Amino acid sequence: MGGSSDVPALRRGLAVLRLLATKAGPVTAAAVARELGLPRSTTYHLLSELTAAGFVTHLPEERRYGLGVAAFEVGSAYTRHDPLERLGRPVLARLARTTGCAAHLGVLHGAETLYLVRELPPLAHTVTDVGVRIPAHLPASGRAMLAHLPAAQVRAQFPTRQSFTGRTDRGPTSLPRLRALLTRERQRGWAVEDGYVTPGHASVAAPVRDHNGTPIAAISSTFRHECAPECGQTWPDLAHATQHAADELSTRIGGRTTPT
Repeated sequence: MGGSSDVPALRRGLAVLRLLATKAGPVTAAAVARELGLPRSTTYHLLSELTAAGFVTHLPEERRYGLGVAAFEVGSAYTRHDPLERLGRPVLARLARTTGCAAHLGVLHGAETLYLVRELPPLAHTVTDVGVRIPAHLPASGRAMLAHLPAAQVRAQFPTRQSFTGRTDRGPTSLPRLRALLTRERQRGWAVEDGYVTPGHASVAAPVRDHNGTPIAAISSTFRHECAPECGQTWPDLAHATQHAADELSTRIGGRTTPT
């Protein structure tokens, strides 16, 4: 039936994925082979198969390999289960009551942000509902996560100009513009979205981090705001409250808080 002979290969493939998940950025095949004690021919075969399946991304110009979109989708599927949602819901409810803004919990799903939880204060209105997916370069929650991923992974998720679909006349339209925006937001400590998703609404967001400090989700606060042209506000008071909520959820799941 062909079963047991495939088990060692499966175990080795999982070992490759676990190794890539611990790295801050893409690595060479030689490094994978060395750290796992595998023959180079076996390593290249495993990487080729994992790349074909979408679990690994090959960066030919750098001769390196990193986690692919399928791996992020599996990770996002895990985080969509009860632990993150149940632990996050009371945190979001407190944030919404404190700020008077709609609070959302989102995760990356490939090159999109998927919203898992929404908590509203009385009389609040927001256009983003649970289960909605939005291109990750547009909402603050998506960029709050992207800003702390390796540049190669961001490039792999947005490989062409066609990757930058828009919803309004605002937001990054190319990889260089996205990188510049992510750099500013990483240095500032939070992401801002002003009419990128829906005219008349803005949001701020901060990442939720796992035990490695990797962003696995983001909390955002969304509110009514309209300006023409874009005013450049960053709403630090609201951002600090949102960041505090993200750090609280990070602690509750055993992750790291925002570096000070």
